[in-house]
Amino acid sequence: MRAVPDITWVKLSPNTLQSLIDGDLDAASASAGVPLTQYLVDEHWLWRIRLEQIGRDPVSADWIARAALADGVVVGHGGFHGPPDSEGVVEVAYSVDPAHRRRGYAKAMLRSLLARADADADVTAVRASIRPDNIGSRATIAGLGFRKIGEQWDPEDGLEDVFMRPAAR
Repeated sequence: MRAVPDITWVKLSPNTLQSLIDGDLDAASASAGVPLTQYLVDEHWLWRIRLEQIGRDPVSADWIARAALADGVVVGHGGFHGPPDSEGVVEVAYSVDPAHRRRGYAKAMLRSLLARADADADVTAVRASIRPDNIGSRATIAGLGFRKIGEQWDPEDGLEDVFMRPAAR
């Protein structure tokens, strides 16, 4: 049985996000204080969204845009779509670099994010939106308390199933 990877998070500051958007991996890594990867540069479309989000709502910076590290190596990124909404719900978001997939990092990242959400008294539940054909993401949330509560249409991803898990206290 493989050991569960230990995930640590590095917050991606607005300066780091801008460097990733600009394709400047060296500047982004210097700003983050850890060697980032081309995978994060390739996610520039997401960093644009997150940088604009921080500009509108600086509080969201504490919830979004983090690099995920395992044994000091960036294996992906994650966070939430933003701070808790008016009902205390946060939506989880994570992605594993293709070079590091199928090694347990997604589940480890999700567990870490759930622990973060559970530790915040303002969070009542965690939401996950997953395309019906995304078998990997469905397997990742399995056994972690999520249940399907409906469906939604996402402009980028199309039809998604919506899952919810109450915060654990």
